[in-house]
Amino acid sequence: MSGQQKALLAALGVLLVVLFAVAVGAGRDDHGDPAARHPLVDLLGRAGGGHRVVDPADVDADCAEDVGRLLVDGRCELRIADPGGLRVLVLRSPQAFRVRATAPGDADVTVTDEVDPAADGSGAVARVAVDRATTVLVSCPVECLVTIARD
Repeated sequence: MSGQQKALLAALGVLLVVLFAVAVGAGRDDHGDPAARHPLVDLLGRAGGGHRVVDPADVDADCAEDVGRLLVDGRCELRIADPGGLRVLVLRSPQAFRVRATAPGDADVTVTDEVDPAADGSGAVARVAVDRATTVLVSCPVECLVTIARD
């Protein structure tokens, strides 16, 4: 290895140590907000085309009042047709509700989430990843209206 190569390698090592020190020094002491999203993530999502949602017409449920509108009295099974790829089922309600679904992919995992209305009054929102024909269970402590949203 020549002298120039050794000097360049040493300079690169020093640069990495300096960058690490800056990153550690610039870090925050709090634990952060798990619901918060970094603006860079949103920008990359928009640049990449975002995510595609499940069409409300592809959801069949016994509690359906109309396409995309569910009146859940206790518990309701949503049967989603095969979306032909990874999609997101977006459920909105002014009241708290619970969602239970199998995880996408080959994993044998069931995911349950209890969704509460946001403090800003925008209601409760659940996003469920779907990549094949599946059944999603929605339940409410009292009768509630749930909408299958397009965003």
